[in-house]
Amino acid sequence: MNKALCYIRVSTEEQAREGVSLQAQEEKLRAYCKMADLEIVELIEESGISASKPLKERPGGKKLTELINNNKADHVVALKLDRLFRNAEDALHQTKEWDKKGVTLHLVDMGGQALNTQSAIGRFFLNVMAGFAELERNLIAERTTTALQHKKKNLEAYAPTPLGFERVEDNLKKDKEEWGIVHYIFKLRESGFSYWKIAKELNNRGIPGKRGGRWYAGTVRYVIQNDLYEEVAGCC
Repeated sequence: MNKALCYIRVSTEEQAREGVSLQAQEEKLRAYCKMADLEIVELIEESGISASKPLKERPGGKKLTELINNNKADHVVALKLDRLFRNAEDALHQTKEWDKKGVTLHLVDMGGQALNTQSAIGRFFLNVMAGFAELERNLIAERTTTALQHKKKNLEAYAPTPLGFERVEDNLKKDKEEWGIVHYIFKLRESGFSYWKIAKELNNRGIPGKRGGRWYAGTVRYVIQNDLYEEVAGCC
């Protein structure tokens, strides 16, 4: 068979920031399929869907998987690796499954070149690209963590504004009333209260969360584990 499933995806944020429109992706995929003599069985599009979701958990991704499992096509065509997969592990695991079914993955725009996994060299480059994509994500995560730590250390504003502080232009200033709540949370923790028990105590006393909502074990944990409150933790 030369039947292909074309998959296009864009998140709302990407579309606004980079103009990576669904229409632009579709045009490139159709042109590639015509050149490669592939018959498009179905064009699957996902708008406003983040790549953080595994392929099988997206509506369009689930449909794509079902069509492949029902032997409706033996080619999957996408613009780039990050249109389909969230990370290297996801990419390699899924493409190995497709290999067993005799399904070839085609990536149309790889720096001006196309790639498909039908050949050994194509499979090799897929592994290399997946590894580099994972490295890039990890580096971005590291830079984000470092930037956040710098902001906390220098009391620079970041979102969301944490409990015990108010935002004054680009800086964080202590809110005396909320700072008292922070102290109370740490004292309860020092007394042996669990996160859940602290949340229950705060709710029973009618003490609201930062945005006026109820307390949960997770929100208490966030306060306890936030290094922004190191001076409080040290005095309790």
